[in-house]
Amino acid sequence: MVKSAQRIVAHEPGAQALGLFLDQKLGDARALIPTLDVQPAEPHADMALLGQIARWCDRYTPMVGLSGTDGVMLDVSGCAHLFGGEAALVARLRAQLTGQGFTARLGLADTIGAAWGLARFGEAPVAPPGDPAPLMPLPLEALRLDPALVTSLRRLGLKTIGCLAPLPRAPLTTRFGADLLRRLDQALGRGEETLSPLLPPADLTAEKAFFDPITHADDIERSIALLAHALIPMLEQRDQGARALELRLFRVDGAVQSLDVEAANPLRDPARISALFRQRIVGLAVDIDAGFGFDLVKLAVIRSEVFPGNQGDLVSGVENADRYEALIDRLGARLGPERVRGFVGADTHIPERSFGTVPVTRLAAGTAISPVGAARVPPVTRPLWLLRRPEPVDTLAEVPDGPPQRFRWRKVGYVATRTEGPERIACEWWRDGRAAPTRDYFRVEAREGYRFWMFRHGLYAREAGVPRWYLHGVFA
Repeated sequence: MVKSAQRIVAHEPGAQALGLFLDQKLGDARALIPTLDVQPAEPHADMALLGQIARWCDRYTPMVGLSGTDGVMLDVSGCAHLFGGEAALVARLRAQLTGQGFTARLGLADTIGAAWGLARFGEAPVAPPGDPAPLMPLPLEALRLDPALVTSLRRLGLKTIGCLAPLPRAPLTTRFGADLLRRLDQALGRGEETLSPLLPPADLTAEKAFFDPITHADDIERSIALLAHALIPMLEQRDQGARALELRLFRVDGAVQSLDVEAANPLRDPARISALFRQRIVGLAVDIDAGFGFDLVKLAVIRSEVFPGNQGDLVSGVENADRYEALIDRLGARLGPERVRGFVGADTHIPERSFGTVPVTRLAAGTAISPVGAARVPPVTRPLWLLRRPEPVDTLAEVPDGPPQRFRWRKVGYVATRTEGPERIACEWWRDGRAAPTRDYFRVEAREGYRFWMFRHGLYAREAGVPRWYLHGVFA
């Protein structure tokens, strides 16, 4: 429903010759053509389809954005020569869209405003560089003006851009507002206008087009390996390695399939990049739907970091951490990068809050947990195993503030033979409140040889409440 009536919001080419037009009431249209075939408008489905077309246009340029609710905008600066020039690019784009069943109007110009107007109202799709002449015969609607403003200008006899362009600017601004000249300047290249890409441009990209579309998994895998080799020299020039990569497969029928992988550390090894995608495909447990085949494959580095030059073994030439990092990459590709996590520290002295876990792929290079033996292990002053929550224990001590002599944990009694402590940790008053009790930690060795990490929660005669004992961890 539009304006309390069912109206036409889109029609097929040639409908105007039958007396149909946009915003026409459906009843009036049926009076002219009783057998008129009508389908309900679906704006959400139209936007979803427009987004798919925009992603497909990534084969021409990474700078692709939506233009309102009925268009796609491409920034082909520096790309046209790859397709034989601007006219050849437009012809190729039209042919491929038409082959997919779309009716497309295209415009190519120096500015976004000019291209928008040519695509919707122009006869020639390509405007020569620096020449505004193709815009002058276009109606004022080509400037993306408000319909009410266009109506006011038409009443004064101004019907085309050519009628408006030579007029004095000050009177126009005074009478019609600044938006009129802003749109005119954007179309003629006097005002700035930027394209907001649908996806952020990749750091580096390599692609391979096929005259005969490929369908087999082996061909896709070989293409990944070739593209990975092509990316390595570009990464070496920047002294960087790839942390996240995206593979995009363009089908001849317009569908686009994407696969992304992340690495635990910066990569510059084509074999490991190929293995990541192979494991990712296996982890998804689905076959890639090639349809009638892929005619273009693109591999992009969407996140990169400085590549550290680690010293490898002089005999084998293999770095010590290679197997560990390869294992992390395999697990991440198979199970998903969110499920392979590493520890990170937190700015707090409370033990259960002093660390957290994040996906290993989000850790900066060099901060992931290193394999055993990679660094000197510091003296163990904290247990390797902390309980998820400190568990209460019943204790008996010689003096109230002293270490426990006997205690019971999980219904089992223990006798302490050696104790070390206390290690006092004050409360975080900004989080727990000023009345939160202090902790006194003790390392306690039982007669059976077990070593526990226990704390008294509260201080006798100094803090409110009766102190309680808890067991927080067990030493290996």
